[in-house]
Amino acid sequence: MKFTVKAQGPAKVASQAVIVSVFEGMDPLEGGASRVDAALSGTLAERLKGEAFQGKCRQVAVLDARGALPCPRVAVFGLGKKEEFHPGRFREGVAGTVRALRERGVSEAALSLDPGTLPAGPEAMARAAAEGALLGLYRFDLYREKDDQSTKELKSLVFLEESRKGKGLAAKGLEAGKTVAGAVLFARDLVNMPANEMTPGLLARRAADMAKGRPLKVTVFDRAALKKMNMNALLAVSKGSDEPPKLILAEYRGGGGKTKPVVLVGKGVTFDSGGISLKPAERMHEMKGDMAGGASVLAALRAAADLGLPLNVSAVVPAAENLPGGRATRPGDVVRSLRGKSIEIINTDAEGRLLLADALAYAERLDPEAVIDVATLTGACVVALGPEVAGVFGNDAALVEKIRKASEETGEPVWELPLYREYGERLKSDTADLKNTGGREGGAITAALFLENFVGKVPWAHLDIAGPAFSTKDRPDVPKGGTGFSVRLLVALLRSWTEGPAESGGGR
Repeated sequence: MKFTVKAQGPAKVASQAVIVSVFEGMDPLEGGASRVDAALSGTLAERLKGEAFQGKCRQVAVLDARGALPCPRVAVFGLGKKEEFHPGRFREGVAGTVRALRERGVSEAALSLDPGTLPAGPEAMARAAAEGALLGLYRFDLYREKDDQSTKELKSLVFLEESRKGKGLAAKGLEAGKTVAGAVLFARDLVNMPANEMTPGLLARRAADMAKGRPLKVTVFDRAALKKMNMNALLAVSKGSDEPPKLILAEYRGGGGKTKPVVLVGKGVTFDSGGISLKPAERMHEMKGDMAGGASVLAALRAAADLGLPLNVSAVVPAAENLPGGRATRPGDVVRSLRGKSIEIINTDAEGRLLLADALAYAERLDPEAVIDVATLTGACVVALGPEVAGVFGNDAALVEKIRKASEETGEPVWELPLYREYGERLKSDTADLKNTGGREGGAITAALFLENFVGKVPWAHLDIAGPAFSTKDRPDVPKGGTGFSVRLLVALLRSWTEGPAESGGGR
C-alpha cells in the first residue's frame, strides 16, 4: 500500500472516500468529522443515526456524499466514549474501515487523523493508523485461486493532518507504524504457512532471508552441532520426524561494543502432533502455529533493526517437528539437557518446554542483560485467561513491569501469573532431576517453574501466548489465523530499554 501525508482538511481532499471518526454520542461532532459535517450542511450526525450508528467501537458506516464533497463517499468509524479513548481504538477503527472500503471496491482513500481534542498527538495517531490499515487489510491467500473478491485492493491511503508541524510528526509516526506492522505481517505469514512448507529448515531459511539487507547476523546450528552441544532435550522432541531440528540464532548489534544483549527466545515447533502422546484429531491442523513464539521473536528483531534501536538484541529459536514414529521419544524416557539437568519425559506433548530448556540454557551463554521467552506453551493458560490474553511470569519484578507497560502501550494484553514455589514439588521425578509435566492443575504455572530451572540468575520473563497467537474468529485488525501477537509488545519493550515509552498505537 502507498501511504502519503498531506496538510489538508477532509472536506477538501479528492479521493474515492474520505474517512473520519466520531465519539459515542456525537454531540457535538469534533475534528475532521465536524468539517465534513459542515460541508454536508450539518446533516452528518442525523444521517449516521439513520444508519443505527452511535459511534461505538468497531462501528463503521459508509455514506454517499451526495456531491457535497470532492469524495463520493464518507466513511465514519466509532471511537467509543471519549473519556475512555486511547490510540488503540483509532488503530482498530481504521482497520475495520479500510476493510469495509475494500469490500466496496475502493482503491484509494483519505483519512483524517484528527478525531477532536485528545491527549494523543499526530505522531501517535499516524502510527496507530498505519498499523491499523496494514493489519486490517492483511490476508493470507498464497494458496487460493484468485477471484473478484481477492483481487480487490485498497492501494493508496492519504493521511490528513491540517497543520504543517503536525504533518512532520505524522510522517514520523507513519514510518514507525509501517515498520512495526510489517514485522507483524512477517510473523503472521510464518505462522499461517502450512507445516509441509514451514519445516525447521525452511524456518531457518526464512530467518536468513530476513537478515539480507539488514544489520543482522543469522547462525543456524544443525543436528550434528546440537549433539556436540549436548542439546538433548531439543533433540528428543525431533526424534520422531524425518525433518532435522535447528537452533536459529539471529543477532542485532545496534548498541555496539560489549553492551549485553537482550535475548528473546521463541518456541519453534513447526508442527505439534503431540508425539507418542498424540493429540486429538480435532483442530490438530492449527498446530502448524506452534512456532508462533519463534516467529514473534524473529519479527521483533527485524523491527528493531529497521527502527535502528540503539541496543543489542539476540533471538534464539529452537525449531523442531514433534511427530510419532519408530524413533520417537517415548513417555518415560530420560534425557540430559544442555544445563546438565536430567529430565524424565512423562508426556511427549509437553514438548515446548523441552526445546526451551536447552534454548534458555544457551541464551545464558550469550551473557544477556535479560531473557524473555515467548511460547505457545500450555492449554492451561488459555483456560485461565481466555483466547486473547497472554500469561506472563518472571523472576524479576522490574522486567515484568516493563512487559506490563509495553502491553498497555500496544494493546496486546498480558496478565501476571505467579511462580508459586510449592507447585515445583509436582515436577520432582523418581528417576531424574525433573519431569516435564506437573499434571493438569496449575499447568501454566508448573510449565513456567520448569523453565525457570534452566535460566540461571539472569533477569527472565516468560510469555505464554497459547491463547492469542492464533485466532479462530475475525476481528478488525486481526483476521483469522496467525495473529502476530507479542511482536508489537516486544518492540515497545525494546524501545523502552533506551528511549522510555514511545507515543504508540495504544491499548485496547
